[in-house]
Amino acid sequence: MTEEFDYVIVGAGAAGCVIASRLSEEAGVTICVLEAGPPDRNPYIHIPAGFIKTLFDPSCTWQFKTQPTENTAGRPIATTQGRTLGGSSSINGMIYNRGQPDDFNHWAQRGNRGWGYADVLPYFRRSERRIGVGDDAVRGRAGGIPVTDMDWIHPVSEAFIQGVMGLGIPRNPDYNSGDQAGVGYFQRAILNGRRVSAARGFLKPAMTRPNLEVRTNARACAVLLEGKRATGISYLPARNAPPREVRARREVILCGGTVNTARLLQISGIGPVALLQSLGVEVRHELAGVGSNFRDHYATRMVMRARPGTVTLNELSRGPRLAMQLARWATGRPNILALAPSQVHVFWKSSPELQAPDLQCVFTPGSYAAGKTYILDDYPGMTAGAWSHRPESTGYVHARSTDVFEDPIIQPNYLSDPADRRVTIGGLRLVRRMLSTPELARFVDRETLPGADVQSDDELLDFARGNGTTCFHLIGTARMGPTTDPGAVVSDELRVHGLAGLRVADASIMPAMPSANTYATTLMIAEKAADLIRGRPPLQD
Repeated sequence: MTEEFDYVIVGAGAAGCVIASRLSEEAGVTICVLEAGPPDRNPYIHIPAGFIKTLFDPSCTWQFKTQPTENTAGRPIATTQGRTLGGSSSINGMIYNRGQPDDFNHWAQRGNRGWGYADVLPYFRRSERRIGVGDDAVRGRAGGIPVTDMDWIHPVSEAFIQGVMGLGIPRNPDYNSGDQAGVGYFQRAILNGRRVSAARGFLKPAMTRPNLEVRTNARACAVLLEGKRATGISYLPARNAPPREVRARREVILCGGTVNTARLLQISGIGPVALLQSLGVEVRHELAGVGSNFRDHYATRMVMRARPGTVTLNELSRGPRLAMQLARWATGRPNILALAPSQVHVFWKSSPELQAPDLQCVFTPGSYAAGKTYILDDYPGMTAGAWSHRPESTGYVHARSTDVFEDPIIQPNYLSDPADRRVTIGGLRLVRRMLSTPELARFVDRETLPGADVQSDDELLDFARGNGTTCFHLIGTARMGPTTDPGAVVSDELRVHGLAGLRVADASIMPAMPSANTYATTLMIAEKAADLIRGRPPLQD
């Protein structure tokens, strides 16, 4: 017997959780959510510091890697994505960062009606529950994701902030207000010492409704098409199991994320003809942009060794001091287990003549190992890094085969654009200045990474190539744009061009990178998508 629902959603990540929750508010419709991963029962998901464990755990993640290139010194870069209820919101750094208003104004200027800052602000507000300082005209107070302030303050972080202010960069009490520039502590999706993923904030409450069914360990392997209309999804409940089908009376909504959405479209026969033919896939609908326009933030970090007697995260995360932190976490007091991986933000300019920040910089009172992602070194220290807000380097995601258990080819082409190389060098020079202020000097012994002998532009760029890492901010492979844009995949209503009954609503639709971590924008996209799907008028403040 064919199973039918009104809507079939592929992926229970940030976007899928929001859309499932919103659609299920209407009692007269039925929704099926297919999630490739398991339920979010892993305890490390819910302890904020547990991301260090889940990031490398294939039981709840896609352990994707990029192709090695000259601009990564021949290294593949691990670019893990979440594969569990909540998706990457269950394993990410929990930072809440909207970006700059002009990010979205530029989207609208590219022909995407209804996606300017004034249009999307109500959806940012609807998704968040801001707990702390903020103007209620721009901040939400009743959404599914609590956004809280840092409550664990380290004297090294305070000294860093004071030093940055001494360089003429102002302190910003709310970088999500629409005015991003400045330095301060990050806001994060943590409440009472626990991560609040999109699964906890949106999906779990909605799962009590009888019209919503969530199936885990259901790996989508094809969009079912009848002519030019999507009618359902074929999925695998296990690697060697026969496929099952679930039909959609109204729409199929792809929320698999930037890598998996592109791959699923391609192996379903939707994409560039040459690629589909190389895979031996029947061309069902030619769409040249599927898988292209891939972008990611590429971060490079500098490390300073701390002076003797300075206690940093390196010491606090080991031995008796860690036991003390565990006790503090259990009793609800500020502690390192309830931290985001970066504590301090600096949004600033790589060159003084710029009008708005083109850099995001981060600081942590702990020393990270060279070329590693969030792995603490064995000596006390502090780490600061930078990346280009709006990278111009673009790459692609290509299915390697029709086997959905085989990872696709991910080629980000990091630093291939000269503008990205220029901003990276400017960012590293700014980071070095911020780590060399008189206010921070009493905590600093010496620079260990890259070291004082690395000075020229070429040397700094070589350092970035050999030590840079992903920020896990993958976007763009199903780019939103008008039909006049040959690389566009979806319309400004998120409908796949040329097909009926099929939408995409995840980070893959972003036409350009926001000046931010991508989680908050993905939540906004999902909130807006839910209204588009239901045929509701745009939300107004």
